[in-house]
Amino acid sequence: MANDQKNDESFPAKEDHKKDDAAAPAEVDHKDEFSASQPHPVENIVLVGRTGNGKSATGNSIVRSKVFKSKTKSSGVTMECHAVKAVTPEGPILNVIDTPGLFDLSVSAEFIGKEIVKCLTLADGGLHAVLLVLSVRTRISQEEEMVLSTLQVLFGSKIVDYLIVVFTGGGVLEDDGMTLEEYLGDNMPDFLKRVLILCGQRMILFDNKTKDDEKKTKQVHELLKLIDLVRKQNNNIPYTDEMYHMIKEENERHKKEQEELESKGHSEEQLAALMKELQIMNERNLKAMAEMMEKNMKIAMEAQEKLFEQREKAQELSYQQKLEMQEKLKQMEGRMRAEMEAQMLSRQQCSIL
Repeated sequence: MANDQKNDESFPAKEDHKKDDAAAPAEVDHKDEFSASQPHPVENIVLVGRTGNGKSATGNSIVRSKVFKSKTKSSGVTMECHAVKAVTPEGPILNVIDTPGLFDLSVSAEFIGKEIVKCLTLADGGLHAVLLVLSVRTRISQEEEMVLSTLQVLFGSKIVDYLIVVFTGGGVLEDDGMTLEEYLGDNMPDFLKRVLILCGQRMILFDNKTKDDEKKTKQVHELLKLIDLVRKQNNNIPYTDEMYHMIKEENERHKKEQEELESKGHSEEQLAALMKELQIMNERNLKAMAEMMEKNMKIAMEAQEKLFEQREKAQELSYQQKLEMQEKLKQMEGRMRAEMEAQMLSRQQCSIL
Protein backbone atom coordinates (compact mmCIF):
# COMPACT_ATOMS: atom_id res chain seq x y z
CA MET A 1 0.00 0.00 0.00
CA ALA A 2 2.61 2.47 1.06
CA ASN A 3 5.17 4.13 -1.10
CA ASP A 4 8.71 4.45 0.26
CA GLN A 5 7.83 7.00 2.92
CA LYS A 6 9.28 7.53 6.36
CA ASN A 7 6.92 5.37 8.39
CA ASP A 8 7.58 7.28 11.60
CA GLU A 9 6.92 10.68 10.05
CA SER A 10 3.97 12.45 11.61
CA PHE A 11 1.59 14.45 9.44
CA PRO A 12 0.19 17.35 11.49
CA ALA A 13 -2.79 19.02 9.87
CA LYS A 14 -3.93 22.52 9.27
CA GLU A 15 -7.45 23.30 8.19
CA ASP A 16 -8.05 24.90 4.83
CA HIS A 17 -10.48 27.79 5.24
CA LYS A 18 -11.66 27.95 1.66
CA LYS A 19 -15.36 28.74 1.28
CA ASP A 20 -16.93 25.60 -0.14
CA ASP A 21 -20.46 24.37 -0.64
CA ALA A 22 -22.09 23.48 2.68
CA ALA A 23 -22.49 19.84 1.67
CA ALA A 24 -18.89 19.46 0.55
CA PRO A 25 -16.34 18.00 2.96
CA ALA A 26 -13.86 20.35 4.57
CA GLU A 27 -10.28 19.85 3.48
CA VAL A 28 -7.26 19.36 5.71
CA ASP A 29 -3.76 19.59 4.27
CA HIS A 30 -1.01 17.41 5.72
CA LYS A 31 2.76 17.73 5.33
CA ASP A 32 4.10 14.88 3.24
CA GLU A 33 6.64 14.23 0.50
CA PHE A 34 4.25 14.02 -2.43
CA SER A 35 3.97 16.56 -5.18
CA ALA A 36 0.72 18.51 -5.20
CA SER A 37 0.29 17.60 -8.87
CA GLN A 38 0.55 13.84 -8.24
CA PRO A 39 -2.91 12.22 -8.29
CA HIS A 40 -4.00 10.13 -5.33
CA PRO A 41 -7.19 8.09 -4.88
CA VAL A 42 -9.89 9.35 -2.52
CA GLU A 43 -11.12 6.75 -0.03
CA ASN A 44 -14.38 7.32 1.87
CA ILE A 45 -14.08 6.19 5.50
CA VAL A 46 -17.25 6.27 7.63
CA LEU A 47 -17.21 6.31 11.44
CA VAL A 48 -20.19 4.70 13.20
CA GLY A 49 -20.93 3.92 16.82
CA ARG A 50 -22.64 5.03 20.02
CA THR A 51 -22.17 8.59 21.29
CA GLY A 52 -19.39 8.64 23.86
CA ASN A 53 -17.37 5.78 22.36
CA GLY A 54 -14.86 8.17 20.81
CA LYS A 55 -15.99 8.45 17.17
CA SER A 56 -15.06 12.11 16.83
CA ALA A 57 -11.78 11.64 18.72
CA THR A 58 -10.90 8.75 16.40
CA GLY A 59 -11.68 10.91 13.37
CA ASN A 60 -9.44 13.63 14.77
CA SER A 61 -6.65 11.10 15.34
CA ILE A 62 -6.90 9.91 11.73
CA VAL A 63 -6.76 13.40 10.18
CA ARG A 64 -4.40 14.69 12.91
CA SER A 65 -6.50 17.77 13.60
CA LYS A 66 -9.39 18.60 15.97
CA VAL A 67 -12.01 19.16 13.30
CA PHE A 68 -14.75 16.78 14.45
CA LYS A 69 -16.89 18.15 17.29
CA SER A 70 -20.21 17.04 18.80
CA LYS A 71 -23.21 19.35 18.55
CA THR A 72 -25.53 19.35 21.54
CA LYS A 73 -29.31 19.52 21.27
CA SER A 74 -31.97 19.81 23.92
CA SER A 75 -32.87 16.16 23.44
CA GLY A 76 -29.33 15.05 24.22
CA VAL A 77 -25.93 14.85 22.54
CA THR A 78 -26.11 14.09 18.84
CA MET A 79 -24.00 14.88 15.82
CA GLU A 80 -24.65 15.78 12.23
CA CYS A 81 -22.70 14.07 9.47
CA HIS A 82 -19.44 15.90 8.89
CA ALA A 83 -16.74 15.07 6.35
CA VAL A 84 -13.07 16.09 6.27
CA LYS A 85 -10.50 15.26 3.60
CA ALA A 86 -6.91 14.54 4.60
CA VAL A 87 -3.82 13.45 2.68
CA THR A 88 -1.74 10.74 4.37
CA PRO A 89 1.97 9.98 3.87
CA GLU A 90 0.88 6.64 2.35
CA GLY A 91 -0.72 8.49 -0.56
CA PRO A 92 -4.50 8.01 -0.44
CA ILE A 93 -6.68 11.01 0.32
CA LEU A 94 -9.06 10.02 3.11
CA ASN A 95 -12.54 11.50 3.11
CA VAL A 96 -13.39 10.81 6.76
CA ILE A 97 -17.13 11.00 7.51
CA ASP A 98 -18.38 11.19 11.09
CA THR A 99 -22.00 10.12 11.69
CA PRO A 100 -24.58 10.54 14.49
CA GLY A 101 -24.73 8.07 17.37
CA LEU A 102 -26.49 5.37 15.39
CA PHE A 103 -27.01 3.12 18.40
CA ASP A 104 -28.39 5.75 20.81
CA LEU A 105 -31.98 5.34 21.99
CA SER A 106 -32.20 9.14 22.29
CA VAL A 107 -31.68 9.56 18.53
CA SER A 108 -34.87 9.35 16.49
CA ALA A 109 -35.27 7.19 13.40
CA GLU A 110 -36.25 10.33 11.47
CA PHE A 111 -32.98 12.08 12.35
CA ILE A 112 -30.89 9.02 11.49
CA GLY A 113 -32.68 8.61 8.15
CA LYS A 114 -31.82 12.19 7.13
CA GLU A 115 -28.22 11.89 8.26
CA ILE A 116 -27.61 8.58 6.46
CA VAL A 117 -28.86 10.15 3.22
CA LYS A 118 -26.40 12.99 3.86
CA CYS A 119 -23.64 10.48 4.66
CA LEU A 120 -24.16 8.60 1.38
CA THR A 121 -24.18 11.93 -0.48
CA LEU A 122 -20.82 12.86 1.08
CA ALA A 123 -19.38 9.43 0.21
CA ASP A 124 -19.06 10.19 -3.49
CA GLY A 125 -17.98 7.01 -5.26
CA GLY A 126 -19.06 4.63 -2.48
CA LEU A 127 -17.75 3.46 0.89
CA HIS A 128 -14.18 2.13 1.11
CA ALA A 129 -14.33 1.22 4.81
CA VAL A 130 -16.72 1.51 7.75
CA LEU A 131 -15.15 1.91 11.19
CA LEU A 132 -17.33 0.56 14.01
CA VAL A 133 -16.09 2.42 17.10
CA LEU A 134 -16.45 0.67 20.47
CA SER A 135 -14.85 1.66 23.79
CA VAL A 136 -12.96 -0.48 26.29
CA ARG A 137 -13.93 2.08 28.96
CA THR A 138 -17.67 1.38 28.90
CA ARG A 139 -19.86 -1.70 29.05
CA ILE A 140 -21.52 -2.86 25.86
CA SER A 141 -25.06 -1.45 25.68
CA GLN A 142 -28.17 -3.33 24.60
CA GLU A 143 -28.37 -1.12 21.50
CA GLU A 144 -24.85 -2.16 20.49
CA GLU A 145 -25.85 -5.82 20.70
CA MET A 146 -28.00 -5.20 17.62
CA VAL A 147 -25.15 -3.44 15.81
CA LEU A 148 -25.01 -5.96 12.97
CA SER A 149 -28.71 -5.69 12.14
CA THR A 150 -28.62 -1.89 12.45
CA LEU A 151 -25.66 -1.54 10.10
CA GLN A 152 -27.29 -3.85 7.57
CA VAL A 153 -30.52 -1.85 7.78
CA LEU A 154 -28.66 1.41 7.16
CA PHE A 155 -26.06 0.33 4.61
CA GLY A 156 -27.13 -3.06 3.22
CA SER A 157 -26.38 -6.70 4.06
CA LYS A 158 -22.85 -6.79 2.55
CA ILE A 159 -21.51 -3.91 4.65
CA VAL A 160 -19.63 -6.37 6.89
CA ASP A 161 -17.20 -6.95 4.01
CA TYR A 162 -15.99 -3.36 4.55
CA LEU A 163 -16.14 -3.30 8.35
CA ILE A 164 -13.23 -2.61 10.74
CA VAL A 165 -13.81 -2.62 14.51
CA VAL A 166 -11.92 0.17 16.32
CA PHE A 167 -11.63 -0.08 20.10
CA THR A 168 -10.87 3.24 21.79
CA GLY A 169 -9.33 3.65 25.24
CA GLY A 170 -5.99 2.10 24.39
CA GLY A 171 -4.30 4.10 27.13
CA VAL A 172 -6.47 2.42 29.78
CA LEU A 173 -5.40 -1.06 28.68
CA GLU A 174 -1.78 0.03 28.45
CA ASP A 175 -1.91 1.31 32.05
CA ASP A 176 -3.35 -2.05 33.12
CA GLY A 177 -0.69 -3.95 31.18
CA MET A 178 -3.26 -5.66 28.94
CA THR A 179 -3.41 -6.32 25.22
CA LEU A 180 -6.67 -6.01 23.29
CA GLU A 181 -6.81 -9.80 22.91
CA GLU A 182 -6.40 -10.26 26.68
CA TYR A 183 -9.11 -7.67 27.35
CA LEU A 184 -11.59 -9.40 25.06
CA GLY A 185 -10.63 -12.82 26.47
CA ASP A 186 -13.19 -15.58 26.79
CA ASN A 187 -16.04 -13.31 27.90
CA MET A 188 -16.56 -11.57 24.58
CA PRO A 189 -20.28 -10.87 23.91
CA ASP A 190 -21.82 -13.20 21.33
CA PHE A 191 -22.75 -10.33 19.01
CA LEU A 192 -19.13 -9.11 18.95
CA LYS A 193 -17.87 -12.61 18.19
CA ARG A 194 -20.25 -12.74 15.21
CA VAL A 195 -19.22 -9.28 14.00
CA LEU A 196 -15.50 -10.10 14.19
CA ILE A 197 -15.98 -13.44 12.43
CA LEU A 198 -17.99 -11.81 9.64
CA CYS A 199 -15.47 -8.97 9.16
CA GLY A 200 -12.47 -11.30 9.15
CA GLN A 201 -11.19 -10.33 12.64
CA ARG A 202 -10.28 -6.84 11.41
CA MET A 203 -9.85 -4.88 14.64
CA ILE A 204 -7.49 -2.30 16.09
CA LEU A 205 -6.88 -0.55 19.41
CA PHE A 206 -6.68 3.27 19.40
CA ASP A 207 -5.40 5.66 22.06
CA ASN A 208 -6.91 9.03 21.16
CA LYS A 209 -5.49 10.72 24.27
CA THR A 210 -1.82 9.94 23.77
CA LYS A 211 0.64 12.82 23.46
CA ASP A 212 3.28 10.55 21.88
CA ASP A 213 3.63 11.59 18.22
CA GLU A 214 5.31 8.31 17.28
CA LYS A 215 2.42 6.34 18.79
CA LYS A 216 -0.15 8.59 17.05
CA THR A 217 1.50 7.98 13.69
CA LYS A 218 1.95 4.23 14.24
CA GLN A 219 -1.71 3.56 15.08
CA VAL A 220 -2.88 5.49 12.01
CA HIS A 221 -0.43 3.52 9.83
CA GLU A 222 -1.85 0.27 11.27
CA LEU A 223 -5.39 1.43 10.50
CA LEU A 224 -4.38 2.35 6.95
CA LYS A 225 -3.05 -1.19 6.51
CA LEU A 226 -6.46 -2.58 7.51
CA ILE A 227 -8.21 -0.18 5.13
CA ASP A 228 -5.88 -1.33 2.38
CA LEU A 229 -6.69 -4.95 3.26
CA VAL A 230 -10.41 -4.19 2.92
CA ARG A 231 -9.77 -2.61 -0.47
CA LYS A 232 -7.77 -5.62 -1.74
CA GLN A 233 -10.26 -8.17 -0.42
CA ASN A 234 -13.04 -6.33 -2.25
CA ASN A 235 -11.09 -6.13 -5.53
CA ASN A 236 -10.70 -2.32 -5.29
CA ILE A 237 -14.49 -1.93 -5.59
CA PRO A 238 -16.04 0.49 -3.05
CA TYR A 239 -19.30 -0.48 -1.38
CA THR A 240 -22.57 0.81 -2.77
CA ASP A 241 -26.16 -0.31 -2.30
CA GLU A 242 -29.48 0.51 -3.90
CA MET A 243 -30.07 3.53 -1.66
CA TYR A 244 -26.66 4.96 -2.58
CA HIS A 245 -27.46 4.67 -6.30
CA MET A 246 -30.88 6.27 -5.82
CA ILE A 247 -29.32 9.25 -4.04
CA LYS A 248 -26.58 9.57 -6.64
CA GLU A 249 -29.04 9.46 -9.54
CA GLU A 250 -31.23 12.09 -7.90
CA ASN A 251 -28.32 14.46 -7.25
CA GLU A 252 -26.96 13.97 -10.77
CA ARG A 253 -30.44 14.64 -12.22
CA HIS A 254 -30.69 17.81 -10.13
CA LYS A 255 -27.26 19.04 -11.21
CA LYS A 256 -27.97 18.34 -14.90
CA GLU A 257 -31.29 20.24 -14.79
CA GLN A 258 -29.57 23.19 -13.11
CA GLU A 259 -26.94 23.31 -15.87
CA GLU A 260 -29.63 23.12 -18.57
CA LEU A 261 -31.52 26.03 -17.01
CA GLU A 262 -28.36 28.15 -16.80
CA SER A 263 -27.70 27.57 -20.53
CA LYS A 264 -31.14 28.75 -21.73
CA GLY A 265 -30.62 32.49 -21.28
CA HIS A 266 -33.36 33.17 -18.73
CA SER A 267 -33.47 36.52 -16.98
CA GLU A 268 -32.01 36.57 -13.48
CA GLU A 269 -35.49 36.71 -11.98
CA GLN A 270 -36.78 33.78 -14.07
CA LEU A 271 -33.65 31.75 -13.40
CA ALA A 272 -33.92 32.28 -9.64
CA ALA A 273 -37.56 31.17 -9.64
CA LEU A 274 -36.87 28.08 -11.76
CA MET A 275 -33.83 27.17 -9.66
CA LYS A 276 -35.97 27.41 -6.55
CA GLU A 277 -38.49 24.98 -8.06
CA LEU A 278 -35.68 22.53 -8.87
CA GLN A 279 -34.33 22.83 -5.33
CA ILE A 280 -37.75 22.11 -3.84
CA MET A 281 -38.12 19.01 -6.04
CA ASN A 282 -34.62 17.80 -5.09
CA GLU A 283 -35.29 18.27 -1.39
CA ARG A 284 -38.64 16.48 -1.69
CA ASN A 285 -37.08 13.48 -3.42
CA LEU A 286 -34.22 13.25 -0.90
CA LYS A 287 -36.76 13.55 1.90
CA ALA A 288 -38.67 10.58 0.44
CA MET A 289 -35.45 8.55 0.55
CA ALA A 290 -34.80 9.64 4.13
CA GLU A 291 -38.34 8.56 5.05
CA MET A 292 -37.62 5.16 3.53
CA MET A 293 -34.55 4.87 5.77
CA GLU A 294 -36.65 6.04 8.73
CA LYS A 295 -39.21 3.27 8.13
CA ASN A 296 -36.41 0.70 7.92
CA MET A 297 -34.97 1.97 11.21
CA LYS A 298 -38.36 1.71 12.90
CA ILE A 299 -38.66 -1.89 11.72
CA ALA A 300 -35.23 -2.62 13.23
CA MET A 301 -36.06 -0.81 16.49
CA GLU A 302 -39.30 -2.76 16.92
CA ALA A 303 -37.41 -6.00 16.37
CA GLN A 304 -34.82 -4.93 18.95
CA GLU A 305 -37.47 -4.16 21.56
CA LYS A 306 -39.07 -7.60 21.12
CA LEU A 307 -35.69 -9.28 21.43
CA PHE A 308 -34.78 -7.32 24.57
CA GLU A 309 -38.12 -8.21 26.16
CA GLN A 310 -37.46 -11.89 25.56
CA ARG A 311 -33.95 -11.58 27.01
CA GLU A 312 -35.27 -9.96 30.18
CA LYS A 313 -37.66 -12.88 30.63
CA ALA A 314 -34.78 -15.32 30.07
CA GLN A 315 -32.85 -13.84 33.01
CA GLU A 316 -35.50 -15.15 35.43
CA LEU A 317 -35.28 -18.76 34.24
CA SER A 318 -33.23 -21.72 35.45
CA TYR A 319 -29.89 -22.59 33.80
CA GLN A 320 -31.40 -25.26 31.53
CA GLN A 321 -34.31 -23.04 30.65
CA LYS A 322 -31.86 -20.24 29.84
CA LEU A 323 -30.00 -22.48 27.41
CA GLU A 324 -33.26 -23.35 25.70
CA MET A 325 -34.31 -19.69 25.65
CA GLN A 326 -30.94 -18.60 24.21
CA GLU A 327 -31.41 -21.05 21.34
CA LYS A 328 -34.92 -19.69 20.76
CA LEU A 329 -33.57 -16.12 20.84
CA LYS A 330 -30.98 -16.96 18.20
CA GLN A 331 -33.69 -18.43 15.99
CA MET A 332 -35.91 -15.42 16.69
CA GLU A 333 -33.12 -13.00 15.78
CA GLY A 334 -32.54 -14.87 12.51
CA ARG A 335 -36.23 -14.75 11.62
CA MET A 336 -36.41 -11.04 12.49
CA ARG A 337 -33.42 -10.27 10.31
CA ALA A 338 -35.00 -12.17 7.41
CA GLU A 339 -38.32 -10.37 7.94
CA MET A 340 -36.59 -6.98 8.11
CA GLU A 341 -34.69 -7.64 4.89
CA ALA A 342 -37.91 -8.76 3.16
CA GLN A 343 -39.80 -5.64 4.32
CA MET A 344 -36.95 -3.34 3.32
CA LEU A 345 -36.64 -4.97 -0.10
CA SER A 346 -40.37 -4.51 -0.62
CA ARG A 347 -40.17 -0.82 0.33
CA GLN A 348 -37.13 -0.17 -1.86
CA GLN A 349 -38.97 -1.55 -4.88
CA CYS A 350 -41.46 1.31 -4.54
CA SER A 351 -40.71 4.13 -6.95
CA ILE A 352 -39.22 7.48 -5.88
CA LEU A 353 -40.54 10.59 -7.61
